[in-house]
Amino acid sequence: MTNKKEAKIFQGGCHCGAVRFQVSIDRFVADDCNCSICRKKGFLHLIVPPENFTLIKGEDVLTTYTFNTHIARHTFCSICGIHAFYRPRSHPNAIDVNLRTLDGEAMAYFEIKPFDGKNWEDNVHKIRN
Repeated sequence: MTNKKEAKIFQGGCHCGAVRFQVSIDRFVADDCNCSICRKKGFLHLIVPPENFTLIKGEDVLTTYTFNTHIARHTFCSICGIHAFYRPRSHPNAIDVNLRTLDGEAMAYFEIKPFDGKNWEDNVHKIRN
């Protein structure tokens, strides 16, 4: 699978539907991080510039969790608990979308690469957006 394709627009959201978003993707590679929080959430990372992300609805039901350096802003639906996107520590001015929360068969478009987040400081330079 090639890493660069024509941009495609996907929609996604949380489980209960209270949070909905749209994202434009032109790089079809997702990172599967093995750090403690990503492993527990099952987060597959798609880091996009903020201009490629539109929150359609649900700002009023989002809750934020931070830990450690408090740079990452882990947002999730306060109704169903799904973590559909957040502001990552690695790219605090970008949006990190959870590939698993995109609608339909979106995952079929992506190559998933492992990322060693357990050793984040040694590997952060490998994360691209």
